[in-house]
Amino acid sequence: MTQAQLRVVVLGGSLGGLSAAALLRDAMYDVRVYERSHTALAGQGAGIVLNPATVRYLTERRAFDIGTISIATRWLRYLDQAGRTAHEQEHIYRFSSYNALYRSLLGCFDAGRYHLGTAVVGFEQDDRSVTVALADGRRTRCDLLVCADGIRSLARRLLLPDHAPAYAGYVAWRGTLAAEHMRPATFATLRPAIIYHVMPHSHLLTYPIPVIDQRSGTVQEHINWVWYRNLPLGAAFDDLMTDCDGTLRDLSVPAGAVQPRHIAQLRDHAAGLPLPLAELVGATERPFIQAIFDLEVPQMAFGRICLIGDAAWIARPHVAAGTAKAAADAWTLGAAMRASDGDVVAALRSWEPAQLQLGRAVVARTRAAGQRAQFEADWRVGDPLPFGLYAEGDSTMATIEARGW
Repeated sequence: MTQAQLRVVVLGGSLGGLSAAALLRDAMYDVRVYERSHTALAGQGAGIVLNPATVRYLTERRAFDIGTISIATRWLRYLDQAGRTAHEQEHIYRFSSYNALYRSLLGCFDAGRYHLGTAVVGFEQDDRSVTVALADGRRTRCDLLVCADGIRSLARRLLLPDHAPAYAGYVAWRGTLAAEHMRPATFATLRPAIIYHVMPHSHLLTYPIPVIDQRSGTVQEHINWVWYRNLPLGAAFDDLMTDCDGTLRDLSVPAGAVQPRHIAQLRDHAAGLPLPLAELVGATERPFIQAIFDLEVPQMAFGRICLIGDAAWIARPHVAAGTAKAAADAWTLGAAMRASDGDVVAALRSWEPAQLQLGRAVVARTRAAGQRAQFEADWRVGDPLPFGLYAEGDSTMATIEARGW
């Protein structure tokens, strides 16, 4: 079978799925993406720390100026309780938002092959192909099924039914606030830096992100914040994760769905933060909640089917490698497919070991960071950031052009 005849279905049209689809399309395969959402994904405008792997497709294949979808900061600053700088060091990190990255990658793929409102409900394979069942009753065949359907992955549940995400013992309250909704002095404090505030068994960080208005396309600078707070499983956890409609959410409660009394309690607690952070959290109208989970898997390749990104390994956010890991899975998959000359099973067999090793390492590093910050309370002011995909520190964008892949 020639490469042009080889059919690929990508299950899930978020960042990892789009990266895989674009790379496999570039390899001259017939690629289609099935995304269950009926509308283009928005991602709450949540912040993303850029790693060179995350934007590799844009910078390498499209000669894309990442400055148009990201904001650079010059400093890492730790704030003390009085809001003073307790530690400061120079660095170059870049920050983007989910919607800016998604729109950019979506623009790299063929609109007619990106199918919104198309839910996959099952699949089966034989020696020759994979048959994918869609919710509307249709069935389609492909030679390779790439499952990039995220933390709630249907594919993982079907392929690895005994492996489910495990709660880490804490949640992240998250939000963004536009510059116009805070005092100029507060924005001036927060805009040039990634800010950390370390508390006993908790920590909060902020960084600037560009948020693209879905209607006008204009870009506005926001400050993104994440506040990690310990909460064991039990009645209080269930209460927090129950939305305004009375539905108990499993992994997150989106913006606009958090019960007002929980937001009021958050603002009460935020009053004890350093003044710029108290203002930031208190003025955020629609914060949302992300329960922190992680997951290890023993397998990513299953004949002609593979899991990538959060459909396989789930890492806590502390090393800022989630989107980078999904992109790395996609790049190495594309390389393995090219090298196999269309032999899908051989390609997945050769691709899997290194991605399993990377997944183990990332999850282990995120667990260690979470344990230090939230339970052992030995994350010290001035400690280096644990950001990185392959190693701590490789998320810096200072030398992206010189990096080897």
